[in-house]
Amino acid sequence: MNWLKTVAAAALIQAAALLPAHAGENLGAIKSASVFKIGTEGTYAPFTYHDESGKLVGFDVEIGEAVAAKLGVKAEFVEGKWDGLIAGLDANRYDTVINQVGITDARKQKYDFSEPYIASKAVLIVRDGDDSIKTFADLKGKKSAQSLTSNFGKIATEAGAELVGTDGFDQSIQLVLTKRADATINDSLSFLDFKKHKPDAPVKIVAQQENADYSGIIIRKGEPELLEAINKALADIKADGTYKKIADKYFGQDVSK
Repeated sequence: MNWLKTVAAAALIQAAALLPAHAGENLGAIKSASVFKIGTEGTYAPFTYHDESGKLVGFDVEIGEAVAAKLGVKAEFVEGKWDGLIAGLDANRYDTVINQVGITDARKQKYDFSEPYIASKAVLIVRDGDDSIKTFADLKGKKSAQSLTSNFGKIATEAGAELVGTDGFDQSIQLVLTKRADATINDSLSFLDFKKHKPDAPVKIVAQQENADYSGIIIRKGEPELLEAINKALADIKADGTYKKIADKYFGQDVSK
């Protein structure tokens, strides 16, 4: 049985050799390299996308750059498709993902999250001048433009609305503007982004759900020093006005809660 003990010991030594990359030493490695590697899509405006010049920009990009600056390093973005983005953490392709990653119980079982840095709520949107819809309950018997399989569509159905199927936010807003639908229940962040680009569009929010969905900066488990440093960086950029400046640029208001 001695050979079994030898194999087991060798396995433990090998496992121990692999631990530093996963067990708290990553913050030191990041500072030594002077680079904070961030996984992101690059195709999800206004959070992470390419402008007309081809430069990677967006709310999440600037948040990542601001956090990296507080860590005393530079942000380096690694782009990838959403389907494999979080899995890239497991493969050590980057140190974190900043890409509107929702904080869920299922994800928290495998990964650690920073404190939330952005909140999204379901909002009820109608045309300016339409006073017949003021609450979600007022949707009963009204036409609501929705993606049929979305959670927003489910809320509209539960309120008694007649659904008009759409491909997403942009089409839903257009149906409301052209009076082919009375309202749409949609994402507050999408609406703020829309109004930022088209402030004169005659649509408004008349109600919102109190419960918000929060996104955080996601990292591998076992990196408590890095998590603490990220949370401190987020607190610092909120305290010194950097967060507000970024939020105002993309949404016209604070979107942290």
